[in-house]
Amino acid sequence: MADREKKGLVARWLEGKERSEDYARSTLPTSRWSLFWDILKGRFGRLVLINLLMLVTFLPLIAVIVWRILGTSAHGMIGPYGAGLGVGYPALPELVGYAEWNMFQADLLFFALFIPAGAIAALGIAGGGYIIRNLIWTEGIFVANDFLRGIRRNYWNVLEAVLVLTVLLFVARTMGNLADWLVANNAQGSGWLIASKVVGYIFVAFGILIFFWMISLGISYKQGPWALFRNAVVMTIGTFPQTVFFGVLATWPIFLAMFTSGIFAVIGVLLLIFIGISYMLLVWLDYSQWAFDKFINPNIGVAPGRGLYNKDKPKDAPQNAAAASDSAAMREYRRLIVAQGKSKLVCRPIKPIDDDLEVYQLPDSFSREDLEKLRESKQAIEEDTRAYEEEHKNDERYVEYNRQFEERERALKEEDDGKKKKKKKPSPPKMLNKR
Repeated sequence: MADREKKGLVARWLEGKERSEDYARSTLPTSRWSLFWDILKGRFGRLVLINLLMLVTFLPLIAVIVWRILGTSAHGMIGPYGAGLGVGYPALPELVGYAEWNMFQADLLFFALFIPAGAIAALGIAGGGYIIRNLIWTEGIFVANDFLRGIRRNYWNVLEAVLVLTVLLFVARTMGNLADWLVANNAQGSGWLIASKVVGYIFVAFGILIFFWMISLGISYKQGPWALFRNAVVMTIGTFPQTVFFGVLATWPIFLAMFTSGIFAVIGVLLLIFIGISYMLLVWLDYSQWAFDKFINPNIGVAPGRGLYNKDKPKDAPQNAAAASDSAAMREYRRLIVAQGKSKLVCRPIKPIDDDLEVYQLPDSFSREDLEKLRESKQAIEEDTRAYEEEHKNDERYVEYNRQFEERERALKEEDDGKKKKKKKPSPPKMLNKR
């Protein structure tokens, strides 16, 4: 191989050090932190598009939340809490527990509506989470196709996670409001009622962590409903400090939008509209892949570090087939190429028109001898073309193209044959099996 041309200072300054192979390798992500920043910077536009797609499915949930905020605020302003003061009308002599009972009735409706609204939002979580998982695995993605494919593959697992959280939230809020009403009416055992309310909210906080783990496990592994919930509980308890830290790190845009006011609340809302949901999934799924590499993948025979560059790996080492695999949309694209057959312009040599061989041109008035010359000229060109093809058929580019095409065709055939066979029912990861 010829030595590289030594370039001057100005040329190197204009090209930049990004053209250096050593620099390019040094910028590849080698940890989950660097992978997160690499995706956030390099795929920011894709993340915004994914966020907007998911936001469409969140509109019913957002409408219920806004409706609750406006409803409770309006009831607080027009409620008869000042009756009997001065010339108040109507005269309600007993208002003890009135506000708590109204809140109980209102939340009974609003938190019940959270359940179907959350089921609709699960569509967006399933599709967006699938795309972001593929980004973390550094697979090729097609946003629209993979969004729909993610819904088909992961919706039931995500729906289970959403139902667990929304039903738990509904029960905890209902029991908490009921406890407030009983305490306001001086019911016996007020201390136990308040304690039950606190315990309910602790269960909700724990349920949020389980909800996140159910999403990441449901998107990454095939599991049954009970196995998914059990494994999520195991992962939550087994990695509790890290889970709490990354849960807070992922959800801070929600707290910024809902528990602040003024310019900070506006910033939080804008973040949620354009990037917030994608950011939360990116943080959580990136952290989940770290946990899976540490606790699950080695036990089920999956190579850890998917999506990361192994700087200790030799340059000429063969790539892992699992790490080099593409998304289902890319596999469908390759299948289409195979179905169309080999390209005749690439699979075999084609002689360029660079010699004196020409087709004999018939004159306006031609004889049998002219026809013989025309036939002989065509035969000469065909023989010359066959000789050129025979001479160059073993050239590296043609051999390599035909080899790759045959391997691709054979791999797709084996994949189709494997799908026809009856598959064993998938089981949860070995590490999470009940021992």
